[in-house]
Amino acid sequence: MERIDELKLKYQSVLNLIKQSGVVLAHCHVQDNKLFVQGAAPSEDVKNDIWNQIKLTDSTFSDLTCDLSIDASLAPPARTYTVVGGDSLWKIATHFYGNGAEYPKIIAGNPGQLVNDKSVIHPGDVLAIPE
Repeated sequence: MERIDELKLKYQSVLNLIKQSGVVLAHCHVQDNKLFVQGAAPSEDVKNDIWNQIKLTDSTFSDLTCDLSIDASLAPPARTYTVVGGDSLWKIATHFYGNGAEYPKIIAGNPGQLVNDKSVIHPGDVLAIPE
């Protein structure tokens, strides 16, 4: 197995999070026998999440160099939720916003899929969860 494949496999959870979080990568290659990852994150929070995942993978990260800057012009990652049995818009809003009465935000974030507070949701439906 080539070194790049070995390192990508080791840091797969980090690379997945980078992709899901809207980070734009400029470089991902082996340099000085380390995985070199360079790019821009949409926020400091996303950058911190990436670093937390790196530390979970390998607390020493001795075989990784990660250089992430912040570019606020990048779109924040879209947050989604997959409905499970027993869910309601109220319950989902309580989970994400801490207040079930905020469910109209979820309706507004899903035009065409949800029309009003009488909208029916089903297990497996994927809903956009606006910030």
